[in-house]
Amino acid sequence: MVSLKNSVKLDCQYLFNHISTLILIPILIKILRLGPDQICEIWSSLHFDLFHILGSLLMTIFIAAVYYMSKPLSVHLVDFACFKPPASYRVPNATFVEHMRLNNKDNPEIVEFQRRMIHRSGLGDETCTAPANLYIPPIPSLEASRVEAEFILFTVIDDLLKKTGTKNKDIDILVVNCSIDSPTPSLSAVVINKFKLRTNIKSFNLSGMGCSASLISIDLARNLLQVHQDSSALVVSTEITTPNYDTGNDRSMVLINCLFRIGGAAILLSNKRADRGRSKYQLLNLVRTHKGTDDEAYRCIYQQEDSQGIKGVSLSKKLMVIAGETLKGNITRIGPLVLPASEQLLFLFTLIVRKILKLKWKPYIPDFKQAFEHFCIHAGGRAVIDEMQKQLKLSDEDVEASKMTLHRFGNISSSSIWYELNYIESKGRMKKGDRVWQIAFRSGFKCNSAVWKCNCTITTPTDGPWLDCVDRYPVSISQVLDP
Repeated sequence: MVSLKNSVKLDCQYLFNHISTLILIPILIKILRLGPDQICEIWSSLHFDLFHILGSLLMTIFIAAVYYMSKPLSVHLVDFACFKPPASYRVPNATFVEHMRLNNKDNPEIVEFQRRMIHRSGLGDETCTAPANLYIPPIPSLEASRVEAEFILFTVIDDLLKKTGTKNKDIDILVVNCSIDSPTPSLSAVVINKFKLRTNIKSFNLSGMGCSASLISIDLARNLLQVHQDSSALVVSTEITTPNYDTGNDRSMVLINCLFRIGGAAILLSNKRADRGRSKYQLLNLVRTHKGTDDEAYRCIYQQEDSQGIKGVSLSKKLMVIAGETLKGNITRIGPLVLPASEQLLFLFTLIVRKILKLKWKPYIPDFKQAFEHFCIHAGGRAVIDEMQKQLKLSDEDVEASKMTLHRFGNISSSSIWYELNYIESKGRMKKGDRVWQIAFRSGFKCNSAVWKCNCTITTPTDGPWLDCVDRYPVSISQVLDP
C-alpha cells in the first residue's frame, strides 16, 4: 500500500514538473509534419509587411533592454575560508568538566548539570575555546577579548585573500558580524586598520544578531552589491567566546558554556563579470523571518543578569518550539521560490482541505530534497539539528555536515554554516549545478535561509579546517554520549 502511494505521488510529480514539455511536444510534432508548401502558405496568410516586421523587432529590442536593465545583478561567492583553532586551544569534555569542578567547588549541583549537558550536546573532544576561558578563574577581560578577536579575524581574512588572490584595495564593501563582543573601535575598524583598506570603503559592523548573523551580513552585502556595480564585498562572521563565559549558577545561562566554541569565517562576494568564471557559487535566494513581535519568541534567548549580578545569555525551555514555528514561517516564504510545481500543488491542496473543507488532515511537509542536494543547518546543538531533521523529514546523510561540524568544532555561532559547507566540499560531494540550503536561527527570534547554486564541480580542498580530520568522519554521535 505504501509503495503504491509513493508510486502515484512520483507519477503526479513527474506530470506537474514536465507539463509544459508534454504540451509542447505534440505541437512540435504537428509543425514538423508540415511540408514546405504548407509552411509558405501559412506565412503568406499572416500578411506581414516591412513596417510591421520592423515595429515588432524594435519593440522586442526595447522590452529586452528594459528587462536587462531592471534585472538584479547576480551575486557570486568567489570563495570562503574558515578559521582552524590551534591544537593548544583544545578542550576535551573531561577537561571541561574538571575545569567546571575547580571553578565551582561550592556548587557541585551546577557542575553535575553542566557535565550532563556537555555529554548530551553532541560535542566531541577536539572542540576549542579561548585560552582566557581555561584560567581558574576565567579572565573575561576586554584585552583578552580583543586578542581572541584579532587572532580569528586576521587569520581567516589572510587565508581568504591568499586563496582568492585578492588585493586589499580591491575590497569595496566590508561587513563584520559578532553578536556579544562589540568593542570601540568596532571590529570592522579593527579589520580596516590591520589590512589598510581603502579610505572610501563602505564598512558595517553588526552586533546582537546571534547565530543567524552571517546570513544577515550576506543579505546586507547583496543589497549593497545591487547598488554598487563592479564591486567586491568581504563578509566576516565570528563570535568571541571570552566575554561569553558564564561563571554563575543559573542553569538557563550556563548552557552556553557547554555549547559555544571558538570559530570564524570570511566570505568574498562579487558582482564583477571577471569573477563569475572563478566563483564557486551563485546566490539565488535569501529569505529572512523575524518573530520579534511575539513576546515569548523575543525573550527565548535573552541577555540579562542573574541573581548574583553576573551578566550572561539565558536560553528558554520553549526554544525548540519557537524555532519550529519560526521555521514554518520561513518555509512558507522560501517554498514558492525553490520547490517544483508538484510539491507546491500538493501543499496547496492539503491547505485547502484543512482550512476550507475543515478535514482533519495532517499538514503536508514539502519534500525539500527535490529542491536541494545539500543542507547546512546551523549547528546550534544536537537537539536543534534533530528537530530540524524531524520538521523537514531529512535523512541522516542530509544533516551529516551539521552534526559533524557540531562534533568537531562545537557551536561556532554564525560561522557554523560555512564549516558545514566546507565539510561537504572536503568530502568531494559538491557538483556543478547542486543547490545548497543554509538555515540559521538566533535571538529575536529569527530564522534566515540562503540558497546557493554551485557553479562548478568543487575539487577536494587542500586546506581548511577539515584537512587533517575529514577522513575520520562521519562518526556516530551516540558513541560520544553518556549512557
